[in-house]
Amino acid sequence: MSPLAISIETVQSRKALREFVYFPQTLYSRDPLWSPPIWMEERQTFTTKNPLLAHSDYVLFLARADGRVAGRILAYADHNFNDYHRSKIGMFGSFESLHRSEIAAALFCEAEQWLIAQGMDTIRGPINPVEECWGFLYRGFDRPATFMMPYNPSYYNDFLEQLGYRKVKDLLAFEGNARQGYRIPQRFIRFREKLLARRPDIHIRPIDMKHLLRDAETIWRISNQAIRNNWGWAPYALEELQATFKKLKPIADPDAIWIVEDAGEPVGFCLGFPDINIILRKIRGRLFPLGFLSLLRTRRRLRDFRLFGLAVLPEYQGMGLDVLLYSSLYEALAPRGVRMEASYVLEDNPGMINALHKLGLVQTKTYRVYEKGTGL
Repeated sequence: MSPLAISIETVQSRKALREFVYFPQTLYSRDPLWSPPIWMEERQTFTTKNPLLAHSDYVLFLARADGRVAGRILAYADHNFNDYHRSKIGMFGSFESLHRSEIAAALFCEAEQWLIAQGMDTIRGPINPVEECWGFLYRGFDRPATFMMPYNPSYYNDFLEQLGYRKVKDLLAFEGNARQGYRIPQRFIRFREKLLARRPDIHIRPIDMKHLLRDAETIWRISNQAIRNNWGWAPYALEELQATFKKLKPIADPDAIWIVEDAGEPVGFCLGFPDINIILRKIRGRLFPLGFLSLLRTRRRLRDFRLFGLAVLPEYQGMGLDVLLYSSLYEALAPRGVRMEASYVLEDNPGMINALHKLGLVQTKTYRVYEKGTGL
């Protein structure tokens, strides 16, 4: 390969921001497994309208090779995360690059130097600034991207290893496909019936679409208590979850979002949604002028779903409420012949992994998060 004339610039103009946002559209133009984001929303992702970046210091870098856009990266210091963990961990995310290692090296050099200047002693990523969209796809390149999940060429992992980054955590995705014969094992159905008979105050209900914001606040409150010991977690503001629900509201399916209550008090939830990427690929991520109508018209016919989150308050864990939630969600959707992806699951969460295996789900994808000391 002939050498490239590479330059790195800080995104400061509206034109450069547009180039940053839309670069993946060019990069993946011939990849049928990639799905575009909703571009109208993506344009706000890299501004302080994003609740995560609103409490972070951040910078966007754009790479040019021989004058053309060839890569991008976001570097940021999340003050909420570092204050909570008493750490100095800088994050990178939204990395994209042509298949040239010198482009990746130039981008990461700029990101690392910027984070060092912010006082960071470690850089971790990819931690993309939307809905816990973490990691590079590491295994499972034969499957299309799922809505709000990362997607990337396999060579991104090679870039990171060549630059001295090492795995810090793997995140797993599991799947059950009714169209391929998946069913919830009968022993779990019997368990659910016995649990509800033994605990008559336990009640499970679908989300109330008329009171979506109320239930969103319930999910936020439970999450901040139930998963606070999970790796990589830090308390997040209600505004961050509301931003997620705003994105999900047009596609929300009450059969896929369930809340379990004890004597009327919410104690757990599961949050699923249809995988609209099949629609986004058709409308190319553009809601207007006709894409939004196509989304509304087609969403109820989708048969692929993602289980995005499941959590139970600490004092209720170990009772089987997670099985109750998952089985209620899946049985509500099963008549449609759905494929359900459960993601993410931490690689060192044997309880959840064993439960998913017992429920008959199989692992289909691995996402890898990397880390490197900034002094290296």
